[in-house]
Amino acid sequence: MPLLATTPVDKMNGPYPRRWWALLVLCLSLLIVVMANTSLIVAAPDMTADLGLSSSDLQWVIDGYTVPYAALMLVLGAIGDKYSRRGALIAGLVIFAGGSVMGSLVEETGLVIAARAVMGVGAAVVMPATLSLLVAVFPRGERARAITAWTATSGLAIAVGPLVAGWLLEDHAWGSTFLVNVPIAVLAVVGALALVPPSRAAGMGRIDYVGGLLSIVSVGSLVYASIEGPHFGWGAGPVAAAVVAAVGLVAFVAWELRHPHPMLDVRRFLQRPFSGSMLAVLFFFFGTYGAIYYATQFLQFVLGFGALETGVRLLPLAGAVFVGAAVTGRLTPKLGVKAMVGSGMAIGTVGVFLLVLIDQGSTYADFLAPMLLLGLAIGLSVSPATDTIMGTFPESELGVGGGANDTALELGGSLGIAVLGSLLGTAYRDELGSLVGDRLPAAALDTAQDSVGGGLAVAHRLATDPAAGPEQAQALTDAVGRAFAHGVSTTSLVGGIIMAAGTLIVLAVLPGRSRHAAGNGPEAEPAPAAPEPEHGDTAR
Repeated sequence: MPLLATTPVDKMNGPYPRRWWALLVLCLSLLIVVMANTSLIVAAPDMTADLGLSSSDLQWVIDGYTVPYAALMLVLGAIGDKYSRRGALIAGLVIFAGGSVMGSLVEETGLVIAARAVMGVGAAVVMPATLSLLVAVFPRGERARAITAWTATSGLAIAVGPLVAGWLLEDHAWGSTFLVNVPIAVLAVVGALALVPPSRAAGMGRIDYVGGLLSIVSVGSLVYASIEGPHFGWGAGPVAAAVVAAVGLVAFVAWELRHPHPMLDVRRFLQRPFSGSMLAVLFFFFGTYGAIYYATQFLQFVLGFGALETGVRLLPLAGAVFVGAAVTGRLTPKLGVKAMVGSGMAIGTVGVFLLVLIDQGSTYADFLAPMLLLGLAIGLSVSPATDTIMGTFPESELGVGGGANDTALELGGSLGIAVLGSLLGTAYRDELGSLVGDRLPAAALDTAQDSVGGGLAVAHRLATDPAAGPEQAQALTDAVGRAFAHGVSTTSLVGGIIMAAGTLIVLAVLPGRSRHAAGNGPEAEPAPAAPEPEHGDTAR
C-alpha cells in the first residue's frame, strides 16, 4: 500500500478503498476549526484579566476569527475546486497553524485579534475543502452516512473545545489554547497527504472573481454590522457596513444572474430543497450558538465553575449530538429530509424555550435538559440539511456548495451570538441598574453593567474596601447573578420565538416527501433554471 495518496479521484475505477480513513482526516481538520471558536469561550476570563480587555476588545478577539471565516468560504471553496481540494485543505491547515502560533506568542490585544483573523482565513479554506472532498470521495450510497459523521464532529467540537481549553488552563496560560491547534494541524496535514486522494473539478473554466469579490464584501459587511451594531451602538461604522452589505447583495445577485459561469448560481434558491435547507442551517445555528454562548457564561460566572468544570458539563451536549446523528442516519431514508429537519428544529426550539425558566436559584441541572435537546437537535437536522445542499451541486462546484453550506452555518452562528448576546447585555444592564443603581458610584455601576465579569470584579473590589465590606460585596454578587439570570431568561424567550418562526418558515419552504424521487441520495426538486452539470459525478 503506497505511503501517499496520489491517484486522483476521477482516475479511480471504483470507490476509494481508504475513504473512511480519509473521512477521519477530514473530521480531524473540521474539529480544530470549530474548536477554535468554542474553546475561546472558557479562555475569555483569563484573557480578559491578563490583557485588560474591554468588552469591545473581547468581542473582537472572538469575532476577529468570524469575519474572514464567514466572508471568504465561498470564494476559497471555488478556488479549491479549480486547482486542488486537497491542496486547499493542506494550505488552510498551515495558515491556521501559523495563526495559532502567533496567537500563543503575542501579548497585545491588537496582535491577538490579528492572529485570530489569520486563523479565520485558514478556517475559511479548510471548512469547505473538508465537505467538498467528502462528497468527491464517497459514492452517493454512502455519502449521507459520511456527512452524518462530519456533522457529529462539528457538534462534538462544541463540547470538546471548552473541555480541552479548560484542561489546559488548569496549569497553563491562555496562550496554550492557541498552541494546542498546531500538533493537531500537523497530524491532519500528514494524514491528508497519506490518506486523502487528490481531487479537483475537471473543465471548470474561469473563476467568477467579480462575483466572489461581491460575496466577500456583502457577507463581511453584514457580519461586521451584526457584531458591532447590536453590541456597541449603531454609529456611522455599523450603519455604513449594513448599507454596503445590502448594496453588495443586490449587486451580487444581479451579476450572478447575468454571468455565464457564476460563482454561485442564485437561481438555485428557486429549488425548495436547497433554499429550505439553507434557511434551516442559518436559523438553527442562530438559536443554538446564541444559547450555548450565554449558557456557558452562566455556568462560569454565576455558578462559579472553572474552565475545566465547564467543559466537562458540556459533554452531555456532545453525547446527544451522536445520538441524534445515529437516529437521523436510520430515519431520514424512511421519513425524508423535511420530517427530520423539522423535528430537529422543533426540538432545538424547545431547548431554547426551556432556558426561559432560568432564575437566580438555577443550578447546572436546569441547563442539562436544554443542552441535551440542543445536542439532539444538531444531530437530527444538520446532517440531512447539509446532504441536501451538497446534493444540488455538480461535481465541478462541490467547493462552492461546501462554502455555501458553511457560510449559512457561520453566518447564523455569528448573528445568533451578536443579536442574542446584545439582547442579553441590554436586559442584564437594565435589571442590574434597577437593583443596585442607587447604591453604587457611577463609575462602579458603569463597570458592573458592562458585563457579568465586570460586575463580579466590582464586587471583589468592594469586599476589600473598608468603606464597603463583605456584606455590600455579597449583595452586589447576588444582584449580578439575578440580573444575568433575568437576561438569560428574557433572551431565551426572544431566541425561542425566532427559532419557532424559523421552523415554520423552513417547513413551509421544504417540499414534502411526495415531491421527491425515492433514493439514497439527498432529496432534490428539479428547477429548470438551474445549471446542468458539465460532466458526471467522478466520485461514483
